[in-house]
Amino acid sequence: MIEKLHSGFVRNFIADDRYLFIVNGFFTTLKITFFAVLLGIVVGFLIAMIKATHDMTGKLKLPNVICNIYLTIIRGTPTMVQLLILYFIVFASVNNKTVVAILAFGINSGAYVAEIVRSGIMSIDKGQMEAGRSLGFTYIQTMIYIILPQALKNVLPALGNEMIVLLKETAISGYIAIQDLTKGGDIIRSRTYDPYFPLLTVAAIYLVIVMIMSAGVNRLERRLRNSDH
Repeated sequence: MIEKLHSGFVRNFIADDRYLFIVNGFFTTLKITFFAVLLGIVVGFLIAMIKATHDMTGKLKLPNVICNIYLTIIRGTPTMVQLLILYFIVFASVNNKTVVAILAFGINSGAYVAEIVRSGIMSIDKGQMEAGRSLGFTYIQTMIYIILPQALKNVLPALGNEMIVLLKETAISGYIAIQDLTKGGDIIRSRTYDPYFPLLTVAAIYLVIVMIMSAGVNRLERRLRNSDH
């Protein structure tokens, strides 16, 4: 049994330096996830502010309509279809596949981040906004210094979960010929005809990354909770 495992390990990872498919794919996945998360946060917060402002003041009607159209389209279509449309249609002339993937996943994540943050903002008592304005703060200042810090504490678990979902969604990057972690394992499988070692290794790596991200979110959540006391 041990000899069989050893020979399988050597054949899948050591021979012809096949482990590099996993290593390179790992860093590609991290790069796509990191920049897509940043883009998703920026887009999500911007849309959340527009929608929350419209809900509370009735202003920004046209931007709110545009945001609603964006949210409907993004949340109503599969992520993989969005990725293919951006790659083969919208950015057909762009040679950098990684940039296209970052844009696709970031734009997709932004729709969900927007609703998460908006729900957090709307969960704060209206008296908080009135109190801020009575102290002489502008609407934006009240949002930044009073409303958003409280809202973020409420939605942090949901935002952390969205980041984890985004990480796992990047596994479809191989559909536009990006050699990410999942694609790297699949390339090894196609060369050794052994699905067990490469695919289980890929699954284990994803699991470890998710566990680390979950631990980080939980630790941050505890620190924010302790800061209230």
